[in-house]
Amino acid sequence: MVSSRAVVMAIMVLVTVQWLVFAEGYPEEDLVARLPGQPNVGFRQFAGYVDVDSENGRSLFYYYVEAVKEPDTKPLTLWLNGGPGCSSVGGGAFTELGPFYPTGDGRGLRLNSMSWNKASNLLFVESPAGVGWSYSNRSSDYNTGDKSTVNDMLVFLLRWFNKFPELKSRDLFLTGESYAGHYIPQLADVILSYNSRSSGFKFNVKGIAIGNPLLKLDRDFAAAYEYFWSHGMISDEVRLTIMNQCDFANPKNMSNACIYAIVESSVLTEYINSYHILLDVCYPSIVQQELRLKKMVQNALHANRTRLPYEWTMCSNRLNYSGIDGYIDMLPSLKRIIQNQTPVWIFSGDQDSVIPLQSSRTLVRELAEDLNFKTTIPYGAWFHKEQVGGWVTEYGNLLTFATVRGAAHMVPYAEPSRALHMFSSFMNGRRLPNKPDLKSSTDD
Repeated sequence: MVSSRAVVMAIMVLVTVQWLVFAEGYPEEDLVARLPGQPNVGFRQFAGYVDVDSENGRSLFYYYVEAVKEPDTKPLTLWLNGGPGCSSVGGGAFTELGPFYPTGDGRGLRLNSMSWNKASNLLFVESPAGVGWSYSNRSSDYNTGDKSTVNDMLVFLLRWFNKFPELKSRDLFLTGESYAGHYIPQLADVILSYNSRSSGFKFNVKGIAIGNPLLKLDRDFAAAYEYFWSHGMISDEVRLTIMNQCDFANPKNMSNACIYAIVESSVLTEYINSYHILLDVCYPSIVQQELRLKKMVQNALHANRTRLPYEWTMCSNRLNYSGIDGYIDMLPSLKRIIQNQTPVWIFSGDQDSVIPLQSSRTLVRELAEDLNFKTTIPYGAWFHKEQVGGWVTEYGNLLTFATVRGAAHMVPYAEPSRALHMFSSFMNGRRLPNKPDLKSSTDD
């Protein structure tokens, strides 16, 4: 019979061995033991800071979640929310595609059964400094734009991989939504440029996917009013005035008639959730989400280490982000990425009026024409669980545009099951099914 002392010693040895293995590839200090009120799970979570400018005290906050199954072999997916200035932790991680949602009473967390960590390890970053718990000790750093944001993200990733060296060789997917239509293409661009110069470590980028992305502001802006009109939200007269009088490429040249028509259209936002036109406006839910995150998880996530003189908010009011950068055309960046043989997926929730599917679909087609790509999959329905999941088209085997039926600006939030199916297909290099099949589940 084995003595109790021997059992204790064996357990201690086992724990020590496991801890040594753990310590070799993962940062002990960033391990999240448990979030308040979370259900029991088998995957690990990490959170903390990566300094991107030690001299000026600029640091970005991250939250990393292992895949539910086989995390040691699953790829790594970076997710960025847009804004610019909105939190990828509060948005992506705890509202859309992360493993937990706050419970209705705000006292705990519940499992997200359609979390993307069923298919991949997930990394969420609050970027740029000034968003969420990311900060700088130099206030001028909050005057920022696309270039500095993307350069900081490159530094962040290089230093984050030093914290997680075992993940350096993993397949890396870059994803996001909304203004991440600027973040992700430009980040992929600088990463590919870094790879071409590096004689050592190279990022193993396998694809990028962006939902309802801002790609070309004048076109996306104009499409919003076409969307309003097509859904009966503005009159023929207002639409025609906007079409004939508004020069969205040169906003300084807007006529008074254009401005009056836009003001008349903007009344809609008082009564309609423009990010999801089928939902009733519900501002208190956003406020509650912010309160829950501030109260519940700050300490558990090792956040706010410097006791910032302001509270965490879902979208930052501290940033002075360059408005001019919003007009940068993202198609040239996407073209270079595709020419580097990196697959690109653009997806759109079809109930979003802010960046409607019509502009994204047209811009993707124009990009395909610029690349001289032929249509490899004609525009048609794709299926999920014997229902139409949306519509999809593919060009040249590297460029895909897909809609998600019933989803809106935040696709994983509005249609989590269809979103997970789409993400799993993208990540595994599979085309979305063009026929109903009950076996095409989200358990990929």
